[in-house]
Amino acid sequence: MLRVLGSNRNVCDGVSRRDMIQAGGASLLGLGLSDLLRAADADGNAQHGPGFGKAKNVILLFLYGGVSQLDTFDPKPGAPADIRGPCQPISTAITGVQIGEHLPQVATKLDRVSLVRSMSHPHPIHGVAFATTGIDKVDIPMELNRDDTRHWPYFGSVLEYLDEVDHPGARRPAIPKTMHLPWVQSSRSVPHKRAGLYGGFLGARYNPVVAEFVGEPTNENTYRPFDPYGGIKPDCRFEVQGTGLPDGLTIDRLSVRDSLLDQFDHRRRDLDTSQIGSSLDRFRDMAMSVIASPRLRDALDISNEPAALRARYGHHLFGQSALLARRLVESGTRLVSVFWDEFKQSCGTWDTHEKQSPRLKDELCPGFDQAFTALFEDLENRGMLDETLVLCLTEHGRTPKAERRGDSADGRGHWSQAYSCLFAGAGIQEGQVIGSTDRDAAFVANHPVSPNDVLHTIYHLLGVDSHRLIPDRLGRPLPLVADGEIVADLLA
Repeated sequence: MLRVLGSNRNVCDGVSRRDMIQAGGASLLGLGLSDLLRAADADGNAQHGPGFGKAKNVILLFLYGGVSQLDTFDPKPGAPADIRGPCQPISTAITGVQIGEHLPQVATKLDRVSLVRSMSHPHPIHGVAFATTGIDKVDIPMELNRDDTRHWPYFGSVLEYLDEVDHPGARRPAIPKTMHLPWVQSSRSVPHKRAGLYGGFLGARYNPVVAEFVGEPTNENTYRPFDPYGGIKPDCRFEVQGTGLPDGLTIDRLSVRDSLLDQFDHRRRDLDTSQIGSSLDRFRDMAMSVIASPRLRDALDISNEPAALRARYGHHLFGQSALLARRLVESGTRLVSVFWDEFKQSCGTWDTHEKQSPRLKDELCPGFDQAFTALFEDLENRGMLDETLVLCLTEHGRTPKAERRGDSADGRGHWSQAYSCLFAGAGIQEGQVIGSTDRDAAFVANHPVSPNDVLHTIYHLLGVDSHRLIPDRLGRPLPLVADGEIVADLLA
C-alpha cells in the first residue's frame, strides 16, 4: 500500500496525495486499480464545458522534423532578409492574415480552420513523444530510444487502454480502432529507432496497428533519391504489418489450422517482454480479426477510389496515406495517424537543415498543401468533418536565422520557442488565429500553447476527462497529461 505524509497537494508527477492513498487503499476494499481509475473518472468531473465529446474520430497528420514557421504559417515580411528568408507571404481567406506562398490551397481554407501560431516548449529535439504523449519532459536519449522505460503512452494507445478498462470483455472489433501510416515510425531510416507513437508504460500491446506502404517511387529528383514522398506509382497498396498470408494459405485454412501462432513466434523478441503474454494474446486476436475482416481489406484497397480523387490527394506517399486515413475512419477506425516520416538517412522530411528553399518549394509544401485540402474537402463532402477532428502537428519549429552547413546557409536549425500547428473539424472554432510571435517569429508574444495543452484539448473533444488517471509500469496512478490545460479558444 502507498502511504504519503504531508499536505494534500500534487506531487511531482501530478498525482495528489489523496489519489495515491486511494490507490493504496483500494486493495483493502477488494478493488483493482482499474476499478479505482474508472471510478475516479466518474467522480466529480461532470462539468466538462463546450465541445466535450464532439469528435468521434481523429486524423492526425504529423509533419516530422520541425516545420519552419517563418516559411509556412507565420511569415514575417518585416523581419531582416536573413530571417524572413526567400519565401513570400500571400493573403488568405482571413482578412489581414498571411501565410507562406507555397501553401496557396491552404490559404483558401484558412477561414475554416484554427491556426495556432504560439506553440512553444523548452525541448528543441525531435520530441514526437513529447508532442503526443502527455509527458512533462524529454531528453535526447529518450528521443532516440522508443524502449526507454520513462516514456509515456501515445494518446491513441491511451484511448485503446481506456476502452478496454471501460468495456471489459467486449468483443474485439473487426477493424482496429487505432492505426498508423505508412510504416512503423522511424523504420525506413537509419540509425535510430525514434520514440513517439507507441504504448510507452502501457506496453507494446497498445502500439497502434500499422498499415505498411508497399509500392514503388517515381520521382528521382527529390531531396532523397527515390523518396516515395516525392511521388509513387498508382498501383501502390497498404498491408497491415505482420498479417500478410503466405502463398497458398487461404483464410479458411488459416482459421482451421490456427497457424498464426507460428507466424508470430518470430516476432516475440520485438514485443515488450514485461507484458509478453498479454501482448501476444492481443496481437494474435487482432491479427486473426484483421486477416479475416473483409471490411478492413476493403478499406485498405485505395484502388477502389476514383482516379480523379486519388489524383486530387496527390500521387505521393503523404497524399495517398491521407486518402487511406479517410477510408479507415469511414470504415470504423477511431484514430489514424499519418506520419510524414524520414526516409533513408536522417535530416530529411521537414528537418530542413539544408536545401530548405527548394525542398519547401518543390516537395514539402506542395505535398502538404494538396493532401490537407483534399482531405478537408473529402471529409466535408461525405458529411464526416463535423465528427472528425483533423490535427496537423509538428514537434518544433526552425531557427529564425539561417543555419550554415558546409558551403550552404539555406536551412534552419531546431527551435522550440515558437512554432505553428493547424486544427480543423469536429469541435474546432473556424477562422481563428490563436497567439502571435515577435518580429522574428522567435518567441511567443501572447497566448503560449504547449503540446500538453493540445493534448488536454484533444482528450476533451474526444469525450475523455484529461485529468483521468492511468497506471504506469509499477501500477502507480498517473494523469493522462502531466500538466497544461484545455485551449478554450480552439473550441467551437
